[in-house]
Amino acid sequence: MANITKADLVAQVAAQAGTDKTTAAAVLKAFEETVLASVTKGDKVVLTGFLSFEQVAKKATTARNPRTGETVKVKAKKAPKVTVGATFKKTVNKEQPAPKLAKV
Repeated sequence: MANITKADLVAQVAAQAGTDKTTAAAVLKAFEETVLASVTKGDKVVLTGFLSFEQVAKKATTARNPRTGETVKVKAKKAPKVTVGATFKKTVNKEQPAPKLAKV
């Protein structure tokens, strides 16, 4: 299993879409910026069957410092949540075929 870097992803998207790497990089950056801005605003971004991105509220709580045993207050905060869609799960579990990739 190999790790795919952002440069690898840009090259693969360019090959898959039949475009150049500059255009693919711009589209991926625009996608990233759109998701970040939308989720930060409180919107849920859904790519049906693939992924959904949303913001969840974490309540204030208390925690314990493992070294000292001291109780520490943890402030309420917002956190990103990413959920995998059904089609993605089925493909990973080989219940349906994965898309064919273009040669890079």
